Amino acid sequence: MTYLPLLEGFGMGASLIMAIGAQNAFVLKNGLQGRHRLPIALCCALSDMLLIALGVAGVGALIAASPTLLQVVRWAGVAFLVCYAVAALRRAWRGESMSLDGRDERGLAVVLLTTLAVTWLNPHVYLDTVVLLGSLAARYPGEGRYLFGVGAVCASFLWFFALAYCARLLAPLFVKPAAWRVLDAGVAAILLALAWGLVSGA
Repeated sequence: MTYLPLLEGFGMGASLIMAIGAQNAFVLKNGLQGRHRLPIALCCALSDMLLIALGVAGVGALIAASPTLLQVVRWAGVAFLVCYAVAALRRAWRGESMSLDGRDERGLAVVLLTTLAVTWLNPHVYLDTVVLLGSLAARYPGEGRYLFGVGAVCASFLWFFALAYCARLLAPLFVKPAAWRVLDAGVAAILLALAWGLVSGA
């Protein structure tokens, strides 16, 4: 049994997940504040696991074979990414910042609902996990397809827990409101670039 599919799945999964987007920005900000890090990271990782499993099971190949479904997912993703980018630009323009004192006025239920929203309402996530990873996994016969999926899932778990718990090391930097402005501006730029990639069919 070769472990090449496992390694390739891990590498492809990591390369897609590590791009800062709506989901990662949310995890990063809460990690910086030390807020609900475990449930947020676990929620994101488990969601990715389910989406990757759907792709590996063949859903990704079905969507990729339907031009109509691909167009629906693409333009819905563009709308979501642009809206989230505009919100980030507004925060950067106003100079809004967040306290890093660890207090959280929101309950765990609200935080988890927000986590699910930035994950499941972002069509770009479906393109990455279900369509792209699912299509790549389909190249391998038999158990190789599932090893590819396991590798991608491992990358997801490693990334989200590292992002949630290691972000706190940057807390001294983000005490300054200017740092939040730079972060929000950078997030907006990346999200707009992702949206343009969807528009251009990249």
